[in-house]
Amino acid sequence: MKSAEIRESFLSFFESKGARRLPSSSLVPDDPSLLLTSAGMVQFKPVFLGARDLGFTRATTCQKCARTTDIDIIGTTGRHHSFFEMLGNFSFGDYFKSDACAWAYEYSTAVLGMDPERIWFSIYEDDDEAEAIWRDEVGVPQARIVRMGAKDNFWSAGPTGPCGPCSELYYDQGPEVGCGSAECAPGCDCDRYVEYWNLVFMQYDRQEDGTLVDLPKKNIDTGMGLERVAAITQGVRTNFETDDLRALVAVAEEFSGAKLGAGPKTDVSLRILADHARAVAFLIADGVLPSNEGRGYVLRRVLRRAIRHGRLLGVEDAFLVRLIDTVVERWGAPYPELEEHADLIRRIVAAEEERFGATLRQGLAFLGGAIERTKAAGISVLDGGEAFALHDTYGFPFELTSEIAAEAGLEVDSDAFATAMQAQKERGRAAVKDESWSSFGGAFDEIVRETGPSEFVGYATDDVETSVVGIVVGGQRVERVEAGAEAEIVLAATPFYAEQGGQVGDTGMITETGGFFAVTDTRFPVPGVIAHVGRLESGSLGTGDAVRAAIDVSRRERIRRNHTATHILHWALRLILGDHVHQSGSYVAPDRMRFDFTHFEAPGPDQLRRIEEMANHKVMENHPVRNYETSLATAREMGVTALFGEKYGDIVRVLEVGNFSKELCGGTHVGRSSEIGFIKIVSEGSVGANLRRIEAVTSYGALAYVYAQEDALAQTGAMLKAQVAEIPAKVEALQRRVKEAEQTARNARAASAGIDEFETWQTPAGYPVKVGRIEGADAGVLRSVADQARGDGGAAILVGTGAGAVLLLASGSNPAVDAGFDAGVLIRAMGPHIGGGGGGNPRMAQAGGKDAAGVDAALAEARRVLGVE
Repeated sequence: MKSAEIRESFLSFFESKGARRLPSSSLVPDDPSLLLTSAGMVQFKPVFLGARDLGFTRATTCQKCARTTDIDIIGTTGRHHSFFEMLGNFSFGDYFKSDACAWAYEYSTAVLGMDPERIWFSIYEDDDEAEAIWRDEVGVPQARIVRMGAKDNFWSAGPTGPCGPCSELYYDQGPEVGCGSAECAPGCDCDRYVEYWNLVFMQYDRQEDGTLVDLPKKNIDTGMGLERVAAITQGVRTNFETDDLRALVAVAEEFSGAKLGAGPKTDVSLRILADHARAVAFLIADGVLPSNEGRGYVLRRVLRRAIRHGRLLGVEDAFLVRLIDTVVERWGAPYPELEEHADLIRRIVAAEEERFGATLRQGLAFLGGAIERTKAAGISVLDGGEAFALHDTYGFPFELTSEIAAEAGLEVDSDAFATAMQAQKERGRAAVKDESWSSFGGAFDEIVRETGPSEFVGYATDDVETSVVGIVVGGQRVERVEAGAEAEIVLAATPFYAEQGGQVGDTGMITETGGFFAVTDTRFPVPGVIAHVGRLESGSLGTGDAVRAAIDVSRRERIRRNHTATHILHWALRLILGDHVHQSGSYVAPDRMRFDFTHFEAPGPDQLRRIEEMANHKVMENHPVRNYETSLATAREMGVTALFGEKYGDIVRVLEVGNFSKELCGGTHVGRSSEIGFIKIVSEGSVGANLRRIEAVTSYGALAYVYAQEDALAQTGAMLKAQVAEIPAKVEALQRRVKEAEQTARNARAASAGIDEFETWQTPAGYPVKVGRIEGADAGVLRSVADQARGDGGAAILVGTGAGAVLLLASGSNPAVDAGFDAGVLIRAMGPHIGGGGGGNPRMAQAGGKDAAGVDAALAEARRVLGVE
């Protein structure tokens, strides 16, 4: 069966068993404790916790999953992936162990056509019930049922809470692919027995003392890797030989000239290209963009690892977009977001490949030199400072440096690298655990299981009479708090908006007779729970108390204005810059707003002015603003814009501004556009590759901004003794005078540089090269001296040192360049020796670094490049 046929047959099979077919959730999970979606059950975690009722009790999905915890292994085996598809069937208090086992066997044999005699079954060592079901109900021979320990066959969400035994299905590929051991059996590390389906029987609630209590509603969570099943049914040894992945490998073979199976090293690279290209496309389609932290760091790391392995195969030109096109072609039908964002994916990948490809060769040369020096010194650990220089100068992820060093038999000093990162205040990877249930078992999970989800009433009212259903202090649940205590309060119903979708949480007060709790923030600690963060200023407050909850209305009004303004700005950005613009994040506070969007160059001043003008025209036209709920399918049919990278449930909230903007949004908004008052863009800049950020203010914030600008202009005018209208001319005159003074100073420095004392190299091509060092010289002085030193027919190589930095500059006259002098090539060769890099053109190039001890080596490299004896 083809992969697409397996996917469809699985979903159809479980639909026939009464399951609701649901789409895959995003790779970016709702759960803040997770970095990426790594299992099919992630979207159902609130259901398993009791925080959400789907209205049905059986579901089936094909879930997009991403895992990079074992990225160094990917490519070295035929079964590990950074992205994979997980087929799953789920029961929420409905069918249980008997049906789960029977259906798994039926699908494997009757639908997939697997040989029943080659399927093995593992169970938890104490799960007699599962053994009896497989043997007596399903009819599996006792000899093919294997008992295993808790490490392999018992699942738990955490130290307490839901847990239960597992049963795994294995396919025996035959002794010819095994280890040959007489004890080889399911669970062996060899490739004979392939585990392809895991059935989790969620039946117990583990108590604090470790005892297991039966859950009132037992659940089923299963997961089957599509790629592994495809390999089994298609009769191939590795996942990369299955139809879809083999198509990606074929593209890589075409542009690289390598062939899968020709050798272990090329096999690794071809597998990495196929795997990583698929992961990159799906991550970007779900709103992840390259950056130096969190999910963006994962994406950049995968991208750059793929680029490096392309170079290892001898591919020097851009190639990733060709792989991306195949991903869209093969997976676009089941995952329409790939086709919807195909152009954006291509442009981001092309820009990232160009950006990293430009420095990869230099970085590899630098790392090669560091590895050689380390080995020559008889040391087995590469200096972490060298790894940091690669990260800081060439954009090498630490893991890439470690992988290359490991290929040379070296480790990297990770502690020294971390110290250097901290010293330079570099941002590292976000400390988010990639575990599907990492936050389970906490106080807020207990509250939602006992009392159900919080009811948000803040769209309709600013205050409400409600009751306290939970209190958390320092992560621990308590029954009551007294005056002075800092706590998080959970209410049965609340008008407080919890921070999400870029909008900050509400503030306000919770009052009780004789008690007053000041709310300083509102958040979602776990799905379904709205927690009010603050301090009890007076009285006492306990679980079950009747209270009145009221938001700070004035603050909410300013937030509403800013939030609606982001939607109008989004419309204006797409109108002026193009339809490729997508929102990629926002921050909506009472005093300002921030809007991140995808774009590939800085908008010009005229474009920004037009964006601001168009947005304000819509504000002043006083358009009605409507919010309403509908199904996601209906919203899409209506042409509602789903914000790039956002995740939505079956029922969504739509925001309409007039007849020009229609987007999905669950935030709070104004009633008419004129309530915004005025939108003023205060800044625009880059926040990453292909990612721009606009910051703006509205209403009272815009007024305060205008006043501050007027005050600054008035003060500047006073200092210049000029009217405001005269300031530009006055500043221009001052700049002219400063520039003339700086040039005079540079000429003076150049005159005293001692050019006559510079060394002269005679090149084989016949032109002379002046070589000199100037203490304390900046780039401007070096350029002035180089112009004089090289003359009309020669070239110059100058070194400027001082303040812990080194500058290199190479400059050639027209005759020297015609004779073969290339300043850019020269500087790129010299730069790594001073711990830096740079570039330029054949006439002029420069580089900067921090290693003054490498100057002699850099000049020796220049001699080698020029052929000077």
